[in-house]
Amino acid sequence: MSFRRTHGSCVGMPALPPSSLSRCNSCASPDDATCGTPTRTGKGLTCVCFKRKGNHEQVCINLTPPQEEKLRRLKRRMKAHFDASKAEHQEALRALWCAAYPDEALHCLVSDQWKEMGWQGRDPSTDFRGAGFISLENLLFFAKTFSTSFQRLLKKQGGKGAAWEYPFAVAGVNITFMIMQMLDLDATKSRTFVRAVFLQTLSENEWAFDLLYCVAFVVMDKQWCERNATYMEFNDILKSTRAQLEKELLMDDVLRIEDMPSFSLLC
Repeated sequence: MSFRRTHGSCVGMPALPPSSLSRCNSCASPDDATCGTPTRTGKGLTCVCFKRKGNHEQVCINLTPPQEEKLRRLKRRMKAHFDASKAEHQEALRALWCAAYPDEALHCLVSDQWKEMGWQGRDPSTDFRGAGFISLENLLFFAKTFSTSFQRLLKKQGGKGAAWEYPFAVAGVNITFMIMQMLDLDATKSRTFVRAVFLQTLSENEWAFDLLYCVAFVVMDKQWCERNATYMEFNDILKSTRAQLEKELLMDDVLRIEDMPSFSLLC
């Protein structure tokens, strides 16, 4: 995405609904830019000002009430811990197994069978601590919505594999955590355009986070195989996956997750 700076810190970004943008004077001065009426810059872009306080810059964008409600629901999902005593969480685990291995019965929720999916031990609940229940929901959404891609990655089907294969399920939990960090949704105000653009995609589709997760998984797998990566490179692959997601979210014509170029990798 191209950036166009004026006297303050104006930056081009995909056009957002007028109700989602704060209204103020256009960039007042290099040291203290105040929000202003959005300015069209061509190609469907809107010029949005940064508020500057010293060296700190933050994006000026306000949410409509419906957008705020969708964000609150997503935040509640992100804060939910996996609780093995809850029937709902137990059922989600069973549903994940059934989606992954429809022809193989799960003996019990604590079983060596889980290692086949790429969990670290017999009890997958211990691997959810980093990202919570939403990481299980993400895996289940992936399995049900893009079953062909899910099965291909789970069972390493098709294409040129790497010399060392990553543990599928644990990689999925790490991807959830990476996206949570990238979007920084717990911040009081938008501090990056990536977060601001994501909030717009969330207003279009309440499942934007889950869709972004699916895109991230296939991007990560693609980079892993192309680099013939090893265990020691896993964090590097996650970083490059995040960079690719950020790049695509900031493209001029990306207004929905489905508009991201890498969405085409899903099937």
